[in-house]
Amino acid sequence: MTSPLALVTGANRGIGRAIAVAMAGRGFDLLCADLAETGDTTETRRLVEAEGQRFRFVQMDIADVEKHPMTMAALRAECGPIACLVNNAGVQTRRRGDLLEVTPEDYDRLLDINLRGTFFLTQAVAKTMVADEPGKAHRSIVTISSSSAIIAYPLIGPYCLSKTGLAMMNALFALRLAEHGIATYEVRPGLIRTAMTAAANSQYDAYIQSGGVPERRWGTPEDVGRAVAALAAGTFTYVTGEAVAVGGGLQIATV
Repeated sequence: MTSPLALVTGANRGIGRAIAVAMAGRGFDLLCADLAETGDTTETRRLVEAEGQRFRFVQMDIADVEKHPMTMAALRAECGPIACLVNNAGVQTRRRGDLLEVTPEDYDRLLDINLRGTFFLTQAVAKTMVADEPGKAHRSIVTISSSSAIIAYPLIGPYCLSKTGLAMMNALFALRLAEHGIATYEVRPGLIRTAMTAAANSQYDAYIQSGGVPERRWGTPEDVGRAVAALAAGTFTYVTGEAVAVGGGLQIATV
């Protein structure tokens, strides 16, 4: 039996790698996309293949939206239908700071990658999925947003705006794709210890231990990976357009 195929963006390391490995553990073959093939790619490949699944690297800049239709057409022709897209690639603000000091250049860079690029890649993949006849595999689009979609962090304002936009994107595509049997999900990681959060580790350590995160620990990329893989595998039926928080309770409002 042919394994279902998943495309994971930003898969070289961190959360993207953990997602790819967890999905391989659920029986998916992987198309792992990133800006360039590096030593990190080699490790992701090793871990995916150790799960007994196929791995293929895809060079992709999600901000280069004009190339998305051509890339997806080529992948569809060479590899077959895609059962799941995981929108993981994204960037953080270059500089944490006052909202009054955000520059148009920094704002545009972040939104072009995190929101515009993700939207048009999702559109391109959705078109190929709609054109394919549904098979036995669950079909879905999973978008990694952030607790920043609902919690305001003024020091990283443009990042918060991009993640809030992804939350609405998830809802919109859920409505558009439901008739085709394609579910959409949003996963909102909280404080996950990765290279992207390294600069703020000391800032958040005390916050976590004080109970700001009820589970009183950092999240791991593997926590996120397991949640994404469960959704992609169709574990939850009659569910689409919903958000799953992977934050140890960070998102719970308190007084």
